[in-house]
Amino acid sequence: MQIIYWLLIVVMIVGVIGAVVPAIPGSSLILTAVIAWGLISGSIAAIKTPLIVTIVVLLLSIGVDFLAGYLGAKQAGASKWGQIGAFVGLLCGFFGLLPALPFGGPLLGILLGPLLGAIIGEYLYRRNLGAAVKAGIGITVGTLVGNLIQGLLAIGAVIVFLITTWSQVYGS
Repeated sequence: MQIIYWLLIVVMIVGVIGAVVPAIPGSSLILTAVIAWGLISGSIAAIKTPLIVTIVVLLLSIGVDFLAGYLGAKQAGASKWGQIGAFVGLLCGFFGLLPALPFGGPLLGILLGPLLGAIIGEYLYRRNLGAAVKAGIGITVGTLVGNLIQGLLAIGAVIVFLITTWSQVYGS
């Protein structure tokens, strides 16, 4: 039982990393691990609190994801073109469609793709490179701040899980 518990905690840690790094499952992975523990331990009542907390974290993470990018874009004066460009850039960076970089691989592509995409999208819309760069940076900073907040929420969900289930595995 302890091995399964620790394997699920490892899955949750991957979920925390996924809450911060785009394109890796985050809070949903933590929720899956909580539900799996409830099924494995045979006590759904014992995971009631972490289940509720994780569902709230998942919903908050979705809200933070949209709100952070939107606020970053709004603060920088970005248009819809910049936001669309950032999304296309994220996809290109994730799937490796950006020009080959000598280092960093897909993680660097995930970070640089939205920035370059937002700048290109804004430039196509405004034809002003300075405003396009400002919008691209605003969208990227907003997204990064949102990812950090999602990471903190995910860490909180894992801590609640550990506090509420530790005694099931290791006794009082």
